[in-house]
Amino acid sequence: MEQQNLTKEEGRLTLVLLLATLIAAFGSSFQYGYNVAAVNSPAELMKAFYNETYYERNNIYINEFSLTLLWSVSVSMFPFGGFIGSLMVGPLVNKLGRKGTLLFNNIFSIVPAILMGCSEVARSFEMIIVSRLLVGICAGLSSNVVPMYLGELAPKNLRGALGVVPQVFITVGILVAQIFGLRSLLANKEGWPILLGLTGTPAALQLLFLPFFPESPRYLLIQKKDEVAARNALRRLRGWDDVGSEMEEIWQEHEAEKAAGFISVLKLFSMRSLRWQVISIIILMGGQQLSGVNAIYYYADQIYLSAGVNDHDVQYVTVGTGAVNVLMTICAVFVVELLGRRVLLLLGFSVCFTACCVLTAALALQDTISWMPYVSIACIISYVVGHALGPSPIPALLITEIFLQSSRPSAFMVGGSIHWLSNFTVGLIFPFIQVGLGPYSFIIFAVICLLTTIYIFLVVPETKAKTFMEINQIFTKMNKVPEVHPEKGELKDFPVSASGHNSSRGAC
Repeated sequence: MEQQNLTKEEGRLTLVLLLATLIAAFGSSFQYGYNVAAVNSPAELMKAFYNETYYERNNIYINEFSLTLLWSVSVSMFPFGGFIGSLMVGPLVNKLGRKGTLLFNNIFSIVPAILMGCSEVARSFEMIIVSRLLVGICAGLSSNVVPMYLGELAPKNLRGALGVVPQVFITVGILVAQIFGLRSLLANKEGWPILLGLTGTPAALQLLFLPFFPESPRYLLIQKKDEVAARNALRRLRGWDDVGSEMEEIWQEHEAEKAAGFISVLKLFSMRSLRWQVISIIILMGGQQLSGVNAIYYYADQIYLSAGVNDHDVQYVTVGTGAVNVLMTICAVFVVELLGRRVLLLLGFSVCFTACCVLTAALALQDTISWMPYVSIACIISYVVGHALGPSPIPALLITEIFLQSSRPSAFMVGGSIHWLSNFTVGLIFPFIQVGLGPYSFIIFAVICLLTTIYIFLVVPETKAKTFMEINQIFTKMNKVPEVHPEKGELKDFPVSASGHNSSRGAC
């Protein structure tokens, strides 16, 4: 951020804003990534624990199918919790505020961390399954609330860059879980409960430090009607006293929003003027998860083993992949304003499509051609690069950009629900697909990547460097609704000057 060149009006990255961003992202987004990857390394140890515990109770071991099912449920409880968390976003952010929700959310991290840490001592695998559900709720809330909180703290010129920071911390969380998951560290018989229990540490730190940072000024002014607190929060975030113009801007936005009213999830689906936006979010969020990224993470170790990597070296390859993911996501922060959203999405999904196709061929031929395992690993790494550039960070950023303020919370709830349901489905079904189709299971993901790429090419417009209003006008043309419906009652009340937002808002 070249803060010297920015004028005072532009808003700069102050220390308060930077620390608030880091603490919110580390305390919440980091855990999402950590819990995605934490069960990858100790999978076999945990299955053995399930089996022993079952034997101690019933004097009989679990059969293979039931064990696979129990393990699938343990993995999938996390995204199922994420889905529940997404549905809780709306009520909680309005009642407790953005910062309040993040603080309350730590319950869903600290309690399961203690349960998972004690699960082996208590000889109970049920504790692990319940904990996975709870940390899932934590991730579901934070994956929606952190971008909202940061978006409302940031001045408009930093909103894009700060909007990708949570995704950076998710990838850092994955990497840290992979490093702690090395057999020499915590992926061993004594260490795995600690590996799972560590997820409570960022939450504890967030509980300690986040209370010292300001709540979202928009929330304080609009929902709480507390002008003094909002002004003080803005002063701390911006680092200067004269925040009158920004306060005025928030008020104007509030007036415009009062006219538009709150658009509920049901209304979101029924409005013709929002049709393509809603379809785009569903396809992008579905494509992001169903393109196989979590299959590659949840089952990376097995892929490397079947690719012929030495049993002891697999863990290091996995850590290498995680490091690549972090680096590429950091690149995305800087590239997204340069190349634009559409280019990154098209590039990312195309790379993922190619990688899935080549990976399928490589896995099918690995027994006949000696160098094929190396091709498999190259495919996985290029898949990770592709996904980190576009499909991972961009869809959430697009929700913010293609919906106006009044429909945005509902759009986040729809996007979040699709994200977590797709994630849940992959986690639950992929082990069975893998058994049934073997190396050909990635063909399914290749087809999904291809279809998503075609949709983006045909439908999704470029939103780089456009105002929300300009983006809205592009969609107005696509939705084939007139600029204004004078005969519609809900539009008669719109103030003409209401930040120019609403002229193209029409219901079908």
